[in-house]
This record gives sequence, structure tokens and C-alpha cells, in this order.
Amino acid sequence: MPATEPAVDHFKETFDRIRTAVSTFIVGQEEIIDDVLIAICCGGHVLLEGVPGLGKTSLINTIAQAIDVEFKRIQFTPDLLPSDVVGTQILMDREGRRELVFQPGPVFCNMLLADEINRATPKTQSALLETMQEKRVTVANHTHTLQLPFFVMATQNPIENDGTYPLPEAQLDRFFFKLQVGLPSHDEFRQILDRTGGNSRPHVSPVAHGEDILRMGVTLREVPVAPEVQDYLVRVVRGTHPNENAAKSIKQFVRHGASPRAGQAMLAAARARALLDGRFHVSREDIDSVALPALRHRLILSFEGEAEGVKPDFLVKDAIQAAKA
Repeated sequence: MPATEPAVDHFKETFDRIRTAVSTFIVGQEEIIDDVLIAICCGGHVLLEGVPGLGKTSLINTIAQAIDVEFKRIQFTPDLLPSDVVGTQILMDREGRRELVFQPGPVFCNMLLADEINRATPKTQSALLETMQEKRVTVANHTHTLQLPFFVMATQNPIENDGTYPLPEAQLDRFFFKLQVGLPSHDEFRQILDRTGGNSRPHVSPVAHGEDILRMGVTLREVPVAPEVQDYLVRVVRGTHPNENAAKSIKQFVRHGASPRAGQAMLAAARARALLDGRFHVSREDIDSVALPALRHRLILSFEGEAEGVKPDFLVKDAIQAAKA
């Protein structure tokens, strides 16, 4: 069923309100803000990577202020335990009897900021696997369902930094987008100093609710996709695998390509791009515009690719060119 005009208007107006509210505090980073909001509308999780001090945490905090949902933050450290994330059973007295009662962890919220996620050990990182995919938590053989909407907004320092643990491929694949936060320009740097160097800072008020986000997701899934555009998407994703039809660089530097989950993310994000561009159908250009953030963290490089220091972004661009041929 095609998306109705009121639903599309609600999508664009809500998106614009959130974007405007966030931009009152965050300087620049327009593309990063749009990509994070697209992932949220699609019900996906986001991984923000960049050196410390670039405003990754501030961006997520500001978005949480603009959307009226329950927000919690976990500062990931090497001594953090899985029970510190999902919760644990505690012994309590009830009417003269002692019994185990589940104490929910901070993951029971609508938006979770996993700050510096790659500073925690793999055991703690894996505590989020079920949460991110199934939106539920299992503790002591009891399953607890999370309230929707639910998003994990994670930040990480580059792997080259000391004291970090690379995220496993299974967890990386659960992130809808991986976004790379770069240095601000000269003018943006000055604006940051102006906004944060005084006694007062811009105040961000809620401009949307969780119900708005869920409704936006429903609208997205009703945007039609032509068979030839869907075939093009499949060629791009399959082109990241080192098969006989892949680009030369893919065959040389990639051990495993992107999963079908990557195609699902690209399709949902491309639908959002189309609506934001005022169109009711998905084009190849929409697919191209979301390919980098959706695929860059899903490529597993070969030994040669690791040794050569090949950037996944270049490989994704080669896969796109091969799909167009």
C-alpha cells in the first residue's frame, strides 16, 4: 500500500523539526545528523567513530533531548560487566520470603548511548547482541522484551588508540550505519567556541515523541521500490563479495562481503532519502547515497587488505561502479 500524503507530510515535518532542534546546538555535521536521524526513523542502530573531542557524545545527547523518549547512557570501560548492561537477579525479602528478582539494567530504555563501546571487553560487548537484534534481554532463562522504539547509539575511538577492543563482526553487522566524524572546518571551529565558551548554551526542547518515530517507520515501509532498483541494490551488496563478477579490488582485498542485513538497511535508508527529497519512489541515486555508511563496517578484509591498509570506503565505491557496468 503506497504511503499517503498526510503520512509523508508527517515524516518530512517531524524530520525537519528534529534536524532543526539538533542544529541549534551542534555546529556543522549536517550529513552526520541526517544519517543518524535516518537510522533512527528506520529503527536502526548507529556507530559513530572518530577521535575524542569531536562531539560524538554531544550529538547523541542533543538528539535525545529533541526526541521525548527515555534516554540512558553507559560509559564502557574495561571493567564493565554484562550484568552492568542488561541487568541481573538480586535477592530480596518479600513477605518474609527471600526470592530472586530481576533488576533491569540501563539497556531498558528507548535510546541507549553506548559511549566508547570498544573500550569494553568482548564479553561485555556481546551482551548487546540479543538486545540490538531481537529487542529483548534474556537473563536466567527469562526473556524480557524492550519497549519500542529502541536504538543503540554507540561511539568508538579509532582502533589504533590504546586500550580498545575491536568490535566482533557479528556486532558490527547489527549496526545500521557506521558514520565517521571528521574535524570541523575553520568557521565551524569558531562557531563551536562561540556556542560553548560562554555562560549560556542553546537549549534543546523535545520536538517529537516515540510514537512519531514509530509512525515514521511505518511510512517508510510503504514507499514503493521498482524491481530494477531492487536488483541494482542486490548487485551492489553481492558485489562486495569476492566472486567472479566482483571488481578486481574486491577479489584482492576482501575475504567476506556484506550480509543480507546490509541490503535491508540500504533499502530502508534509501526510502528515507527518497521521501526527504520529495519523491515517492526509490532511485539508484538513493541506493548510492546510503551505500557507504551501510556497507563500510560490514566488509571483512583479507590479510593482504589489512597489510595494505585498504580503506573499506574505496572498496564500496568499486562495488558500486561494478554494479553499474
